[in-house]
Amino acid sequence: MKTVTNVYAVCAFAAIGGGLFGMDIASMSGVLGTNGYKNYFGHPRSYTQGYITASMPFGSVFGTLSSSFISDRFSRKIAIQVCCLLWIIGSCVQCGSNGIPALCVGRFIAGLGVGMASAVVPVYQAEIAPREIRGRVVTLQQWAITWGILVQYFVQYGASFVDGGPKNPNQGPAAFRIPWGLQMIPAFILLIGMMWFPYSPRWLASKDRWEEAITVLADLHAGGNLKHPKVLAQYREIEEALRFEKECRAAGWAAILEPKMAKRVVLGMSVQLWSELCGMNVMMYYILYIMEGANIGSPLLTASIQYVINVALTLPAILYVDKWGRRPTLLLGAFGMGVCLFISGGLQARYGQPTTAPDSDLSWQIVDNRPVSKAVVAFSYLFVAVFAVSWGPVSWTYPAEIFPNRIRAKAMSLATSVNWISNCALAFAVPPLLYSINWRMYMIFGAFNFMAVIQVFFTIPETKNFTLEEMEIVFEGRPWGRGRLKESVIEDIEQQIACGVMKVSTPMIMRETESDQKPIMVETAIELTSHPRSSYSSSRGTQF
Repeated sequence: MKTVTNVYAVCAFAAIGGGLFGMDIASMSGVLGTNGYKNYFGHPRSYTQGYITASMPFGSVFGTLSSSFISDRFSRKIAIQVCCLLWIIGSCVQCGSNGIPALCVGRFIAGLGVGMASAVVPVYQAEIAPREIRGRVVTLQQWAITWGILVQYFVQYGASFVDGGPKNPNQGPAAFRIPWGLQMIPAFILLIGMMWFPYSPRWLASKDRWEEAITVLADLHAGGNLKHPKVLAQYREIEEALRFEKECRAAGWAAILEPKMAKRVVLGMSVQLWSELCGMNVMMYYILYIMEGANIGSPLLTASIQYVINVALTLPAILYVDKWGRRPTLLLGAFGMGVCLFISGGLQARYGQPTTAPDSDLSWQIVDNRPVSKAVVAFSYLFVAVFAVSWGPVSWTYPAEIFPNRIRAKAMSLATSVNWISNCALAFAVPPLLYSINWRMYMIFGAFNFMAVIQVFFTIPETKNFTLEEMEIVFEGRPWGRGRLKESVIEDIEQQIACGVMKVSTPMIMRETESDQKPIMVETAIELTSHPRSSYSSSRGTQF
């Protein structure tokens, strides 16, 4: 079977798994305001609605934690296909649900799938991509999330007009069954399509399938040329890193408890945590309530604009994140989001008032003050724009690239589980928070963003343009100032191989020289790395 080998095509197709994540986030936002949904499920509000919304991220927590077992044992590729099966089953149950219990079960099963996908897809993309564009292709995950949100919302918006429209008191259940059924389509596409995509070369190497690993590397990065310097340099980096890990380090879950590894795991978890506590998913899940509080225009239509902004403004991050860097993007993004939330909350505190409607989902509204209402909506849009170019894409890229191969899937599952635990808590807590403390909720999430600025500045180093195997050295220096590794050494190794100064043996080369019956040596006239703090051995004549 012919395999797709274009890096962009491979990573973009895998990102459909992120699209499922986006559909999860928007799976309730477009139906909350329809009478079809309210009538069928008994007008759920406050904690009841929180239970329904939170059931999917609750399932995602378990899906994320189980992802490393499937991903490490059966491959990243197979794990992605398992995600699709779970999403399809969960969608079927949701679509046919006859009450809140069945709806929650369906959302939980779908959550298992989307949680697993959120942990596995970035790892697969990071292990496929060369260092120069790794940030770009992993951020495709976030772009797919934004597309999933956008498509799901507009499908729900369109479906809301069936049976007389969302305000028809006798609207039927088709308003929510149609979008919950259609969301199975991308999962079917991803499930079948992954058959034509490669396994991760680093996963193949970890299973001692070296011939397949170097073949995949050659197909992805050198048009199938097994002796290309770039391929041989990456092969050498992977081989030496894996050998070093097997000889000198613990493996599996025990390795995560090592002090240096634990520090990185905490960093990955904190990045995922702040990406939730920044307030973005509040905007995604309950934007309809926020627009109703602003009391301007059609809430459904006004809310839809932010989904378009989310998609459009993620594109600059995809194009430039490998130039901007991860660290400054996170710092500026958290600061900008904090400012937007404080201004929005301040406007509502100054000009808002308690609502008097007995059946309202809200307790606070801006009444007869169109300029302030417009300002609140504008800062909501600006908040989404800042998130889209900063924390949205980088919060997936950074955790996927900072861990060594031996714990990458496990550590990423832990980091992503924090995302889903906080996602679940927010999905449950935001409706009663909006109702009980109204504008003060904005201040809470604004404060979280400024806390993120402090943590990023003091603990998170820059990782752009380094290979996955060089992260060991990156994390030895301080995140700022002197003592940090400033550039990758992989280009030096490629040049040495190209000039014939360094020789790297591969299974194919060993087969060609089998008649000599001599071990192949890696010979180099200079140090194998230009950085004195390298964790890898750099002696002459290292035998492979």
